[in-house]
Amino acid sequence: MSKGGAAKRVKRGEAREGGEALARKPVDQLTMDEAAEELERLAEEIAKHDKLYYQKDAPRISDADYDALRKRNDAIEARYPELVREDSPSQRVGAEPAAGFGKVVHSVPMLSLGNAFDDEDVTDFWNRIVKFLNLKPEDELAVTAEPKIDGLSASLRYEKGKFVLGATRGDGREGENITENIRTIADIPQTLKGDDIPDIVEVRGEVYMAHTDFEKLNERQREAGKPVFANPRNAAAGSLRQLDPKVTASRPLRFFAYAWGEMPEMPSDTQSGMMEVFAGWGFTINPLFQRSTSVEELLAFYHDIEERRATLDYDIDGVVYKVDRLDWQSRLGFVSRSPRWAIAHKFPAEQATTVLEKIEIQVGRTGAMTPVARLKPVTVGGVVVSNATLHNADEIERLGVRPGDTVVVQRAGDVIPQIVRVVEDRPRGEKPFKFPDKCPECGSHAVREINPKTGKPDAVMRCTGGLVCPAQAVERLRHFVSRNAFDIEGLGEKQISAFYEDKLIVKPDDIFTLEERDKTSLKKLKDREGWGATSAKKLFEAINQRREVELDRFIFALGIRHVGETNARLLARSYGTLENFETQMRAAADPESAARADLLSIDGVGEVLAEALTDFFAEKHNLEVLDGLKKAGVKAIPLEAQETDSPVAGKTVVFTGSLERMTRSEAKARAEQMGAKVAGSVSGKTDLVVAGPGAGSKIAKARELGIEVIDEDKWMEMAAN
Repeated sequence: MSKGGAAKRVKRGEAREGGEALARKPVDQLTMDEAAEELERLAEEIAKHDKLYYQKDAPRISDADYDALRKRNDAIEARYPELVREDSPSQRVGAEPAAGFGKVVHSVPMLSLGNAFDDEDVTDFWNRIVKFLNLKPEDELAVTAEPKIDGLSASLRYEKGKFVLGATRGDGREGENITENIRTIADIPQTLKGDDIPDIVEVRGEVYMAHTDFEKLNERQREAGKPVFANPRNAAAGSLRQLDPKVTASRPLRFFAYAWGEMPEMPSDTQSGMMEVFAGWGFTINPLFQRSTSVEELLAFYHDIEERRATLDYDIDGVVYKVDRLDWQSRLGFVSRSPRWAIAHKFPAEQATTVLEKIEIQVGRTGAMTPVARLKPVTVGGVVVSNATLHNADEIERLGVRPGDTVVVQRAGDVIPQIVRVVEDRPRGEKPFKFPDKCPECGSHAVREINPKTGKPDAVMRCTGGLVCPAQAVERLRHFVSRNAFDIEGLGEKQISAFYEDKLIVKPDDIFTLEERDKTSLKKLKDREGWGATSAKKLFEAINQRREVELDRFIFALGIRHVGETNARLLARSYGTLENFETQMRAAADPESAARADLLSIDGVGEVLAEALTDFFAEKHNLEVLDGLKKAGVKAIPLEAQETDSPVAGKTVVFTGSLERMTRSEAKARAEQMGAKVAGSVSGKTDLVVAGPGAGSKIAKARELGIEVIDEDKWMEMAAN
C-alpha cells in the first residue's frame, strides 16, 4: 500500500463525507456545480444497483430507496437540463447483459415505466393524458390496470407461430439469449394457437415463481443441503439465468404475458384487446386485469389489490396502468426511458406483525455497536424475516421497544427489515432494554462521542478495545502493518486474514513472536499452503526490520479513532517519546488535570480527539497490547528534533504543482524538520506557497491573499541553508 494510495484513501473519505452532505441537500438549493457533482454520483450509484438487480439478481437496497435515487436524478435534470449526462440513468434501462449468455439486440427497446407513489400522482398522470390528447368531457378515456409482477422481464419471439428466441431485458436495448431456458417453462407455448397469426410475434411479460412452488423448492434445497433462496423473485431470476437449461427445467417457473415488441400486423387496436389475443394464442393473462374509464375506478382497483396482496400466490409490488387505445399510445409516445401512456403505481413498503423475542448487540469492524432485533419468524412479502435492525440506542428509546413486545415490521426491500412501531394494544414486554456499556465481544468499555458541532452524544456506541476486539481484529491488524504504519512487507490482507483464522496472529505483538513460535510449531510456516522456505524467511526478515519504527508511525498503527497520519505526527512531535506519550494520555483522562490542558493546548487537538486518546489509554486491554509489543522488543524512535532558526520555523507551507528535484513526501518531511506546518490548501493562515510546474488555482488564491509564492529552486536553496 503506497503513501500515494493512503492519500487517495483520505481524499476519497473526505469526498465521501462531502458527497453524503450533498446527497441530503434539497434539489432546489443545489448550485449548478453541486448539481453536476450530484448527477455524477447518482449515475454511478444507480448503475451499481442496476447491475446488482438485473445482472446478479442480488439487490442491496429497497425498491423505495432505488426509486428515491431515480426521483432525485430526474428532479435535478429537470432543474438543470443542460447538465444531463450521456450516462444518465434517465437515458437507459436496466444493466448490460451479463457474461455467459449470447447477446440479443431487441428490435423494439424494452423500456421501463415511470412511477407513481400516491393517489395524487395517479390523478396527475390521468390529467396529463387528457391535456396532451386535448380530450373533451364527452370523450371516453379508458385505462387498463393489472398487478405489477415482481419477477424477471422476458421477451419471446415467434416466427410463423413457432417459438424461436427468448431474451432478458438486459439494458433495454440488448439482453441475454435464454431461449433454451424459456423452452422449459410450461406456461409458455412452443407453438401459438389459432389462425391469422402474424408472421412475426414478439410477446413480453414476467417470469415469476408462485409462493407455493417457492416453498417446495426451498424444502428440496434444504433436504439436499443446498442454500435456500431469499424470496421468489431471486429464485425465479436465478433459475431463468442458469447456464444449464436442465437446472431451469427443474425449477417451477411461470409466465404472465402483458406486452409486445415487434408485431408488424396488430391483431387488435386496444391494450385490452391484445390481452384477449394473447390468451387465445395460449398465454396466461393475469386474471385480475381490468379496464377502467375513470381515475376513481383505477384507484379503487389499486386499493383493492393492496388489501388482497397477501392472499395472492405471487409477489407484486404495485399496479400498472396503460392507456387502452393503441392509437392514443402512439400519439402520447415516450419521454426519456418511459412511455407517457403508462405508469406503475408502487405499493409502500410491506409490513407484518410479530413478536420481538430479544435484542442482541453486533459489533462492526470499526467498533460500532448495533442493536439487532431477534424476531419470531414472520413472512413479509415472500421473505421469512427473523431479524431487524434497531440502528442505535436512540432508536430503541424512540420506538420504546422492549423484548417481548408485539411489533410492526417493515420490509423496505429485500435487504434489511426494520421495526416501524410497537403495537400498543398487545401484551408489552416487562423490562426496558438497557444498552450495554461494555463490548459483548471483548469486554472493553463502550463510549458515545460528543459531537463538537451540536454538543450532543453521537448516535453510535463504539467499543474502545480496537486492538483486542475479535470483531475488529482483522481490520486493526491490517491497519497495523499497512504502509504508513509498521509497513511490514509480506503481510497483506490475505495473509492477515489467514493467520488470524488459524490463531497465529490475534493481536499486534503476535506478529513479533511469530518466528520464535514457528520454531517449536508442529506445522511450520514454510509448510503452509502458498508458502515455502524462501517466502517464510523473507517474512521473518521483514518483521525483524520493523522492530524499530518512528514514533509517529507507531502511534498511527495503534488505530486510535480520529488519529490519522497528520495527528500522529503532531502527537509524536509534541510528546517526544512513547513512554511520555502513554503517561500523559493516561493522566489526561482527568478532565481537570494539567495533562488534559496540555493536550488541548496543542494546535489541532480538540475535545473529540482528546476524548478518543484518553478512552484508548483508559482501556486496560489496549495497555496490555502495548506492554506485549514492548516485551517483544518493539521500539518507537523519537522524531528528529525540529529546527527553530530556519526561515520557515513556525510557519504554514503549502506545496502545489509538480516538484522535480524531490518528491512531495520528501519536501513535506523536510519542511516539518525545519519546524514548519505543511497544509494541503491555501488559506489566510498560509505563510508560504511553493509552486512547481502545473500549479493552478492555489497560486491565484495565494496572490489574492498576499501570500509569498516561491519556485522549487528557491525552496531547495532555503531547505539547504
